[in-house]
Formats: sequence, C-alpha cells, structure tokens
Amino acid sequence: MGSFVLRALAVVAAAWTMSAQAADMNYGSRAPYTVNQPLNAYSWAGPYLGGNLGYAWGSVDNNPTKPSGFVGGVQAGYNFQNGPWVFGLEGDINATGAADTFAPWKFSNPWFGTLRGRVGYAFNNVMFYGTGGLAFGELRATTFGLSESHTTAGWTAGVGAEMGFAPNWSAKVEYLYVDLSNTNFVITGASNGYSFGLIRAGVNYRF
Repeated sequence: MGSFVLRALAVVAAAWTMSAQAADMNYGSRAPYTVNQPLNAYSWAGPYLGGNLGYAWGSVDNNPTKPSGFVGGVQAGYNFQNGPWVFGLEGDINATGAADTFAPWKFSNPWFGTLRGRVGYAFNNVMFYGTGGLAFGELRATTFGLSESHTTAGWTAGVGAEMGFAPNWSAKVEYLYVDLSNTNFVITGASNGYSFGLIRAGVNYRF
C-alpha cells in the first residue's frame, strides 16, 4: 500500500512538472520584458522590427504646392508591458514620392523619419495606441532648372491600432500628422516648410 501511494505521488509530481513547463513555453521567451503579465496572454513586450507602406498628402508653407505620394519604410522599437498597458519607443525611416508642381515651382519630400513614444492599451492580441515625438526630413525646391534642399526637424503625433496574428507577428494601421519646420529658401525667396498627413499599414516581427 505504501509503495502504491509513493508511485501515485511520483506520477502527480511528474504531471505537475510537465504542466508548469508547458505553461512556461506558452508564455514565451519575452517573459523577462513583461511586468504583471498574466500567463498565456498575448505579449507585446520586447524588441521588434518591421516595414510599412502608405500614402502622404500635405502642403508647403508660403507656397501653393501640395505634395502628395506613396510612402514606404522600415521601423524598429521596444515595448514594455504592465497588464493591459503597453509603453514603448519607436523609430522609423521612410522614402517618399510626395511631390507637386505649381507654375514654375516644384516641391518634393524625398524622405523623412520619426522618433516617437507610444502608449497603448491591449485587449489581449489587439492594441490601440497614441504616439508622438520628433520628426525630421528633407524638403526640396526646384524652379527654372535650379534646385535647393533643406533638412529640418519638427514634430509628429498620431494614433493607431495593432493586432497580433501569430506569437511573434503583428499588423498595424496608423495615422500620423507630421510638421517639418520652415527654413529660408534662396530660390523661392520665402520661408518654406512641409506639413502632411500620413496613413500607413505595417507588419512587425517581435524577437
């Protein structure tokens, strides 16, 4: 009878150990980045890398041109999570085809980037967030065969939603407003800057 009890206890202990190991595997390797995160919940914590594609439209200060065009780029970031709250930092760099011509003036925005904080609230694998921070990029003016470019800094703010569709993969839709500050252009004789709205979709892989 005693040996039977000992064997039964050994079986229970082995099952308990296997269950704990399985729970740890489900939780994932991102556990150290997460504070107060329930077991088996979708984790947004840790570093990530991804790409995006979208469309930008805007206007140039002190000029009638309204550059618009497609945008594509890459982003990288890092998230911390405490329960449903997600806090992070994200940076991106993008090439754009945004351009417009009015009379002799052509303005274009060949590239821009942002460095932003993000604050989100997650419903398991769906997260809604706000974001804002630094923006920087190039504004190029062309007229009568002459070209002049300035790289300036400014600010950006926006909102987005992101959905995890696999343990390490998520897709997002995001709107940003970007304001690149004015600088004096010799060929236009004016202070010109570029502000624009941007809507884009992206995919992220979290490590």
